[in-house]
Amino acid sequence: MFIKIRKGWEIPEREATPETAYLNRRQILAAAGFLGLDGLLAAATTDSSSLYPAKRNPEFTLDREITPEWAATGYNNFYEFNAEDKQAVKDEVGKFVTRPWPIQITGLVNNPKTLDLDDLLHQFPLEERLYRLRCVEAWSMAVPWTGFPLSALIRFADPKPQAKYVRFISVKRPKEMPGINRESWYPWPYYEGLRMDEAMNTLSLVVTGLYGKPLPKQNGAPIRIVTPWKYGYKSPKSIERIEFVSKEPGTFWNRMGPTEYGFYSNVNPRKPHPRWSQATEKVLPNMERRATLLYNGYEKYVAGMYNGKEF
Repeated sequence: MFIKIRKGWEIPEREATPETAYLNRRQILAAAGFLGLDGLLAAATTDSSSLYPAKRNPEFTLDREITPEWAATGYNNFYEFNAEDKQAVKDEVGKFVTRPWPIQITGLVNNPKTLDLDDLLHQFPLEERLYRLRCVEAWSMAVPWTGFPLSALIRFADPKPQAKYVRFISVKRPKEMPGINRESWYPWPYYEGLRMDEAMNTLSLVVTGLYGKPLPKQNGAPIRIVTPWKYGYKSPKSIERIEFVSKEPGTFWNRMGPTEYGFYSNVNPRKPHPRWSQATEKVLPNMERRATLLYNGYEKYVAGMYNGKEF
């Protein structure tokens, strides 16, 4: 006979708080006067932090060592903070406020919503995935993201049949993001897009955490998208709006350099950037050279979506 010895922290399922009651408890407490605004926000932050670390999904493995946390959080492309020095981004995020964080779901959907990030985190179960990340500048890392499938959020939004693309818009806060004022000629806010089948692909992840903790500001806090078979700029950071549209949306870097950055931007070692080769990459933190993999090594997940020309 199999006898399960219950751990001290486990409780019977019948005694667990119902999900609906859990999601509403902060609003109830606030309405009753037990939490002021500061207390409400503090409770929200505490609740979200308790979701990490999430259980790792064993389907997604790596062919290399995980990049050290200090390297992945200390070497970042985030032009809204610093466009010139990747290692200085972490030093310029101090004024950036990530709570509260409303997220708008708009466009061609049957369920348009503005969701609070913390309620979103409890709406969709989190998991950890090990992914490679390949920058178009030919450097790379391998990190443990925490999040949930973008497909789950899309099903929640319930797109209309006319919705063929998903557009992502990042936040624009010049007072908190000093790079916006320094690089004022860029068409802020940052914006990106995916074809619907790309957005629904099992790899596409809504990311809220890194290294078993909430996502650092310099890595795109509090919420970003990760599409690991594409170059890193296709994974927009600090998103405040997700819009469903019928036509291929414009993208930030394609507007800035249409001959250098296409809409699809799939990793391809055989297609060089106009100013450098993509055949190899420099792996953080030691920057040793490694051969670039087609679709960043995720060919079995994504190759069927393309005819070989979408790069």
